Amino acid sequence: MSDQQPTVTANGQCIGVQLPLSLHNFLEVQGMLPRSVVVELNGSAVSPSEFAERQLGAGDSMEIVKIVAGG
Repeated sequence: MSDQQPTVTANGQCIGVQLPLSLHNFLEVQGMLPRSVVVELNGSAVSPSEFAERQLGAGDSMEIVKIVAGG
């Protein structure tokens, strides 16, 4: 089963990915602006300044919350 595509889980949804893949690039592929979200990766908060360096791995799990500005 080496042909199986690696997956990550984002907000409970399993998503196939091509590794290597940075968190920043993953967010862009998903249509999200990296500066407009907060990400928890495998139970730990990730600073937006780390998105470009942080590499995703097969089986990683994340929660992504969009930041909403309002008054």
